[in-house]
Order: sequence, then C-alpha cells, then structure tokens
Amino acid sequence: MTLLSHERYCAEIVAQTRLLTSHIEGADLTAPVPSCPGWNAGQLLRHLGGGQRWAETVVRTRATGPVPDDHFRELSAYTHEDPAVLGPWLREGAAGLADALREAGPAAGLWTPVPDGTAHFYARRFAYETALHRADAALALGAEFTLDQEVALDALDEWMELGSLPMHLDVHPWMRELLGPGRTLHLHATDTAPEAAAEWVVDLTGEAVVWRRAHEKAAVAVRAPLTDLLLLVYKRRPARGEGIEVLGDGTLLDFWLERVSFG
Repeated sequence: MTLLSHERYCAEIVAQTRLLTSHIEGADLTAPVPSCPGWNAGQLLRHLGGGQRWAETVVRTRATGPVPDDHFRELSAYTHEDPAVLGPWLREGAAGLADALREAGPAAGLWTPVPDGTAHFYARRFAYETALHRADAALALGAEFTLDQEVALDALDEWMELGSLPMHLDVHPWMRELLGPGRTLHLHATDTAPEAAAEWVVDLTGEAVVWRRAHEKAAVAVRAPLTDLLLLVYKRRPARGEGIEVLGDGTLLDFWLERVSFG
C-alpha cells in the first residue's frame, strides 16, 4: 500500500473535474442521478463544486473548526443548470482548491472532520470525492467511467481507512451489528497484476472494523475488476451483475453493504 504524492492528489482534483465537465457538454442536466436519489445531474455538480470551494476555504484559512456547509447540501435552487455555465465554474473551483492545497503543503495543520488535522486529508479526500461524483455523472448521462489503476487502488484503500474509523461505531451505532464471529469479507480485483496486491480483507470478528490488504479465506469473497470493486463499496453499482462473482455467504456481503456508512 503506497499513498500517492500530495502533488498527484492536487493534479487528480483538477483532472477528474476536467473529465467530468467533458461529460456534460451539451447534456441535459435535469437527468436524474440513479446513485444519488433525489438529485439531478445539475444538482450533483453544484454539490461537488460547492464542496470543493468549502474545502478551499478550510485550507486557505487554516480553519480551526467546522466551516458552514449548507450551501452545497441544500440543492433545491439548482434544478435547471446550464452546462455552459457549470463547466467553467467547476473547473475554476477545482483549480482554486488545488492551488490552496499546493500552497499549504500536506502537513499544514487545520480542522478536519476525522482524526487527521492536516491538509493531506483534503487533498486525498477531494481527489476521490471528485472521481466518484464523476462516476455518478457518468451513470446519469450515459458516459463511460474508467479510472487509472494506481488511483483506484489508493481510492479503495482510503475508503477502507475512513470506513473503519472507530468513531463510526459511535456516530452510526447500527454499524455495531456488523460485528460477530466468523464475519469476514474478501475483495479481489481480477484485472490487476499480482504485484498490485489488489486484495482487501474486512474483518468484523472483533470489537471494531479492521481491514488489511491480504489474500485470505473469508466467509464471503467478491471477485471483480478493480474499478467495479470501488464502485461496489461506494454503492454505485450492485453487488450482483456482469463481471462480479460472489462466493460464499452473500447475505453477509449484503448486510455489510447495507450498514457501512462512509461514502
């Protein structure tokens, strides 16, 4: 497991946003987003762009506490967006966030919503926040979604890290019901070379959610291409379908996907 560089995360925020805006040229942004019920494509993009600007504010000001975020969560005003307006607005916001992160550097101290406290958190988080919302837009608008292998590997590691934080068991007490004897899951990417070590084990047998990169027997195994595994854990695609093989206790997989709350 190797983290990408701070500069790579900054570059991905910009690159993923540019790819996303290429999907919306001439598109009908009133199209519903299947993976974000209640939003249309325009609202999805306003949410992403607003989130990027929110993160830029946190980083530039070195905020020591939460910054208001209602402006990118209340989306009722954005039902009829114009791609010609939204595209440049999104690219501007992504560039602003990347510039703020580069200026700050990964170790800059500031408020984060999880135990981290550095600008590194926002660089990594918004690289993948942007990539996954690009996937949402692609689903809504019928565009293709692909992701560089190195990026997808780190994105899945980040999901595992954030999704297994002990704080979730307090904030989302229903996640405690996942824990129990014999409850292990194995995710195995089928389209990567062995040296990529693209296998993850989620261990629910103790007092907390634990994960590791490993090839181990588990109560249920999921074999699929790497990007499909990423979309699966983010609940952007179903656990059953073309290219996905589920071996063992499928009910445990369904229960886990129902209860995991991050993303």
